[in-house]
Amino acid sequence: MEEKKLIMTFKNILGNSFSISIDDPRDDLEEQDIITTMELILEKNIFQPKGYDLESLVSAKIVNSTTTDYDLVV
Repeated sequence: MEEKKLIMTFKNILGNSFSISIDDPRDDLEEQDIITTMELILEKNIFQPKGYDLESLVSAKIVNSTTTDYDLVV
């Protein structure tokens, strides 16, 4: 099974990292779409992990993974 995730990472005002993961991002997603979304998250102060505001963008990446399940019942 192939899975895809968009992982957006921010830093809060203490300098700690905070990541948001989105399952199955659309295939036509462009870099500017991601940047715009991350800037909007900062501007609107949508998330305050552990009560601290997010302060800056760190990174964004799309991670593809493949999972292979094995039936261990004999």
